[in-house]
Amino acid sequence: MLPLERYAEADLPTAHGSFRLVVYRVGAEEHLAVVRGDVRDASGVLARVHSECMTGEVLGSLKCDCREQLDTALAAIARAGRGVVVYLRQEGRGIGLGNKIRAYALQAEGKDTVEANVALGFAPDLRSYEQAAAILAELGVKSVALMTNNPDKLAGLEKAGVPVAEHVPLWVKGQEHNRDYLEAKRVKLGHLEAKPAKAGGRGKR
Repeated sequence: MLPLERYAEADLPTAHGSFRLVVYRVGAEEHLAVVRGDVRDASGVLARVHSECMTGEVLGSLKCDCREQLDTALAAIARAGRGVVVYLRQEGRGIGLGNKIRAYALQAEGKDTVEANVALGFAPDLRSYEQAAAILAELGVKSVALMTNNPDKLAGLEKAGVPVAEHVPLWVKGQEHNRDYLEAKRVKLGHLEAKPAKAGGRGKR
């Protein structure tokens, strides 16, 4: 694995309050830590490992729940007063923006999100979590309370050396344009099914 370089940092006021942004470079790639409070040498830090979604987070696409999950995670961290979002440049579950749009075209023909990735010659999910683990280690985080509905993310982080002290489901409300997408993630990728509980509510693993 290429070495991780802490490249730039600054404070940023947001709709959820002020956060410290820390940009890391790994070769030609740049990833981001969005930090609230003092996380160094802390255990059980409320955390989300979030993969970039330009279509959802910039263009407001209704085909996924990525923007809602990011906003919910940032709001939960702001309420807690301490936490971190590790924002990874892994668009389209790791296949990149262009291939993600190609997958969208296949979805318009009737394939679901998993079938579309496979039809393009990719695994359903190509993401890895070694860089997220390296960023959390560099920040000095000892263990996390991880906000996710994805069991593979829990396992991937622990395999990469991040102790997960607590699992915090990250419920967001679906709608007509992403209902099939959420169902495919639940059935084919093992994501947790949304419950009628408060978004970002804490739950023991």
